[in-house]
Amino acid sequence: MTSRGHSAATADPAGEHAGPAAYPQAVARPSTGLAELHETARRIAGNVERVLVGKPEVVRIALVTLLAEGHLLVEDVPGVGKTSLAKALGRSIDCTVSRIQFTPDLLPSDVTGVSIYNRQQADFEFRPGPVFANIVVGDEINRASPKTQSALLECMEERQVTVDTTTYHLDEPFMVIATQNPIEMEGTYALPEAQRDRFTARVSIGYPDPQAELAMVDEHAGHNPLDDLEPVSDAATVHRLVQAVRGIHLAPEVRQYAVELVAATRQVPELRLGASPRATLQLVRAARAQAALSGREYVVPDDLHAVAVPVLAHRLVLTTEAHAARRSATDVVRAVLQRVPVPHGGNGLAHR
Repeated sequence: MTSRGHSAATADPAGEHAGPAAYPQAVARPSTGLAELHETARRIAGNVERVLVGKPEVVRIALVTLLAEGHLLVEDVPGVGKTSLAKALGRSIDCTVSRIQFTPDLLPSDVTGVSIYNRQQADFEFRPGPVFANIVVGDEINRASPKTQSALLECMEERQVTVDTTTYHLDEPFMVIATQNPIEMEGTYALPEAQRDRFTARVSIGYPDPQAELAMVDEHAGHNPLDDLEPVSDAATVHRLVQAVRGIHLAPEVRQYAVELVAATRQVPELRLGASPRATLQLVRAARAQAALSGREYVVPDDLHAVAVPVLAHRLVLTTEAHAARRSATDVVRAVLQRVPVPHGGNGLAHR
């Protein structure tokens, strides 16, 4: 977890991805599908950055997560723009968006929906909950009990909801953007490991630099920029772009490298729990999305490096000794990236 008051550690440890904004320029002439993806991502990122000033890396990870068919966990102290990020991304896409304010007394049925007896029809009628939307904004998710948090497990993994033995499928695309306060704050619950593992990526926004904060005061003090946002894409377009990301080429060497990175976390003595096989799948999907945003039809090791920290760090459980030594999961992931050899040669591989 990144330290408070600093930007999220989402860039490549070697600094190779720190320069580009959320939508880097294409390195080669992209295909028609990638050209559309690049242009759509540019418009969405521009929209979101009107609200979240000075955080292009956070916006990049949000776009990567969207295109990777994943879910995003935004963790930081109050007031840095967690909910604004989620709302801005939702309003930038012309699709169904719902918001759930998680509180200690929230019930699972308040999330998934409930069956109510209809006297006129003499039968039970299902009334869908707020989870039946393309983008679900879960505000302060760790203020609800673990029982309520578990209501999201099935829908996040399987894109469906089961209520009273009946299964209801969710529309595509489907994305959960959840915000949470640090667990040290009063009235919060730690997310269960199974819940954290279903989030593709975690980011911490951090405080803005003085110039960005001054610009925010000048532009946002008089009105809410969210009120001016108009959709720049729609659900059908996003679904089509997600299909294009699935077709990004993954060479056998890069696939093996991804497996070795995740497997290496399970051998680190500072961890009680390493990354799961689900983490490997999410890492590869996020790398494909990162490659597509870069205008490439193939994944290189640098794409894995660009997404490794936000995809892997929140899944790791440190030992007591590691906590005492002030080590973080981010430090562990960076150490693994330095230790595991990078593949050389092959089609579409980066040479170092």
